[in-house]
Amino acid sequence: ERGENSTEIRSDFLRKSWPGNTSFGISAFNLSNAIMGSGILGLAYAMANTGIVLFVILLSAVSIFSLYSVHLLLKTSKEGGSLLYEQLGQRAFGMPGKVAASVSITMQNFGAMSSYLYIVKYELPLVILAFLNLTENTGHWYLNGDWLVIIVSIVLILPLSLLKNLGYLGYTSGLSLLCMVFFMIVVSIKDFEKYVIFLLTFVFCFAFQTVYAVPILTFAFVCHPAVLPIYEELKDRSRKKMQRVANVSFLGIFVMYLLAAVFGYLTFYGHVEPELLHTYSKVYKFDTVLLVVRLAVLMAVTLTVPVVLFPIRTSVQQLLFPSKEFNWVRHSLITVIILGLANCLVIFVPTIRDIFGFMGASAAAMLIFILPSAFYIKLVKKESMKSVQKIGALIFLICGIFVMISSMTLIILDWIHNASTSEGH
Repeated sequence: ERGENSTEIRSDFLRKSWPGNTSFGISAFNLSNAIMGSGILGLAYAMANTGIVLFVILLSAVSIFSLYSVHLLLKTSKEGGSLLYEQLGQRAFGMPGKVAASVSITMQNFGAMSSYLYIVKYELPLVILAFLNLTENTGHWYLNGDWLVIIVSIVLILPLSLLKNLGYLGYTSGLSLLCMVFFMIVVSIKDFEKYVIFLLTFVFCFAFQTVYAVPILTFAFVCHPAVLPIYEELKDRSRKKMQRVANVSFLGIFVMYLLAAVFGYLTFYGHVEPELLHTYSKVYKFDTVLLVVRLAVLMAVTLTVPVVLFPIRTSVQQLLFPSKEFNWVRHSLITVIILGLANCLVIFVPTIRDIFGFMGASAAAMLIFILPSAFYIKLVKKESMKSVQKIGALIFLICGIFVMISSMTLIILDWIHNASTSEGH
């Protein structure tokens, strides 16, 4: 029975693994886009709470850990005989493994989707204000972020999300990445002369909000659900080649993250908000270049929401209706519920920091640390538990559990602390 099962796994793997036709460069570009998201907007805030030196150490550590996690995932996919994250979970731990993978991917993407909508909520009113040449919010409905995010969701995002296949929306990934590069360049060159003096000041600092730094960084490096599909489409596919793709992507993103965070922080020091563009807009209200950047980022994140929503809907359908055929009513209902929940979260959660922090501490820690190492330990049979690779994966798993529990505990304590402080006032 075991022999039949392993043969079935191998044939299933071969059936799913047709030769890819995507070049090395395009694969690296796609993976870079998968890593880079709205997480970049929270990095200057993380640096403001840790200081430059500690931030660089944390950023380096999280990027290296994420890269090691990709290595584990690629090795596990070969041994486990699948290029689907959820299926690896099922093969490793049965239904609980599949549920853990699905829930983590759903939470991670839901967090990303919420942060995109949050940017729409806070940036669109400011862009409209600038276009109308107004100096302050007059209180009209078209300047209310809550109404605007609902309108954008219904008019633009919902019709695109209802489509059965989002393949043709792939061009938005390029647009999104270009917008973020543009954003990073603008952040880097704004008031450049200030930095010559201040770059010499490398300071450690530890505020109570430092607890958000690790989850924000973790959230900013999650790309793991996208690794296997990109690997599947890679031309002349091999594990080593895909690892090189990951190395190039992570190095590029590491440099971009570092530049955006350093220059964003050095411009404002302790006055950085959880969402960097919002900080800039307060200081440079009628700056034309910044207005163009904000419009570009708004366009990119709005068109990216349907792409992020797609895997959530797939996960929900796989979990709740695995054997049922496609049905438009069910498809539409799930889409409306997901988008509705995301809107509620964006309207009622007071700051994006809570979304980045909580999702980063839970789902991102699962996708980077816990699941890849657990799958590796369970599915890679040819290595003994005493081997260096298995011991490394076990240490990585324990570190992941520690990071998740400690970060979530500290975040909850911070929420309680803030609640009691606001009640005191």
